[in-house]
Amino acid sequence: MTTSSSSVAARPGDAITTTLSAEKNASGSTLSLNQSYFSKRNALDWAFAVLVIVGGLFAFGRYNAFMDVYEKGILLAAMPAAIAMGWFWRPLRVLMVVVTGFALLGIASYQGDLARADQVFWLKYFLSSQSAILWMSVLFFMSTIFYWLGMFAGREASSQSEALESLGSKIAWVAVSMALIGTLVRWYESYLIGADIGHIPVSNLYEVFVLFCWLTATFYLYFEAQYKTRALGAFVMLVVSAAVGFLLWYTVVREAHEIQPLVPALKSWWMKLHVPANFIGYGMFSLAAMVSLAYLIKQQASETRWYKLTPLWLLGVVLCFVPIVFRKAPLEAGGSNYWVGYLIVSGLIASGILLGRQRIAARLPSFEVLDDVMYKAIAVGFAFFTIATVLGALWAAEAWGGYWSWDPKETWALIVWLNYAAWLHMRLMKGLRGTVAAWWALTGLAVTSFAFLGVNMFLSGLHSYGTL
Repeated sequence: MTTSSSSVAARPGDAITTTLSAEKNASGSTLSLNQSYFSKRNALDWAFAVLVIVGGLFAFGRYNAFMDVYEKGILLAAMPAAIAMGWFWRPLRVLMVVVTGFALLGIASYQGDLARADQVFWLKYFLSSQSAILWMSVLFFMSTIFYWLGMFAGREASSQSEALESLGSKIAWVAVSMALIGTLVRWYESYLIGADIGHIPVSNLYEVFVLFCWLTATFYLYFEAQYKTRALGAFVMLVVSAAVGFLLWYTVVREAHEIQPLVPALKSWWMKLHVPANFIGYGMFSLAAMVSLAYLIKQQASETRWYKLTPLWLLGVVLCFVPIVFRKAPLEAGGSNYWVGYLIVSGLIASGILLGRQRIAARLPSFEVLDDVMYKAIAVGFAFFTIATVLGALWAAEAWGGYWSWDPKETWALIVWLNYAAWLHMRLMKGLRGTVAAWWALTGLAVTSFAFLGVNMFLSGLHSYGTL
């Protein structure tokens, strides 16, 4: 009895000792249990952290005289935030270093003279804000094409398909880099025009469309890496390419790329927080909607009755409706031909998805993965949209003397918030899944699009800064 008791008593002690101490694994390397967050960091992590801190302190030392106390706080808070993001997802630190390096090269090349944008080779063709954003546009189109080529090339999961999708992913990374370079250089260019004109480039529709494109693409690339599937890129890049298409029209027909002075109400540090948070929400809601479209297509892949293919017919209707909305006049210079081309391309895309739906369904990940990506995208988007709404109320109180005025933009922002709050409530409390969740998320894109663009087009109010 004594021997047996001793043997039994020794086992918990052994477990405790194993938990608290390091032990050798089969290969002879040391395995440490219960590692702290900082002990997991390697030399490259710490080198990145030092680089961010040095860069942030340099910017603070050089430009603090031009910043108010709030902007100084934002800069100081941005340093640990950048480090945390680089440690959380390591590809981001490569992106940050590359973008910072090329943006600084572009800024230094100006030598304080905006006219050098047409004189210096790499400014004229690559690094000036307009050149970089045009490269972003072309690269996002190319990325979308390669994702779709990968969807249809070869047999299921063939090396050819994987190579094409991998190329689409890499091009998307370069497009995100060019978007960020263009944004940072544009910020500097605005100050070259005049100290009173300089501002962070998130103040009008042109600038926020660039923001929307790279934010949505970056979040998608994160999900792509986490779920180890590139098949969703074909769908998510469609909404990014649609935004790029609008951006090009807005640039050519409306000349919206010109840097304009801020209206008085936008001369606030609140804008630096409110707008990016808002567009993280918009980007994630759009991503969720495209994933929900993929879900519905996979679900109806074998359907032969035309009236049952509702998602595809609705997609075609929406794509055909866009040119009607944006053609303000039948003979608008340059606009008419542009939207005819848009209509033709959109029709080809919708037809291709319709005809190839079975092939597409075979390449898409499981319903469980699609459902999970949809949920996580909406959850993250809702969190940031909530923050943006609160910040917007605080900004409104400072600018207009009241937290809420039932302005059309505010009202539709509330509708968007309530829509996704209800979606998440039904998901978490009632177990919402599958077809209903997908349809709801897809419908949410229409609500979000009206809050984003429709209010500017059809309604007027205190937020009418980006009229079309």
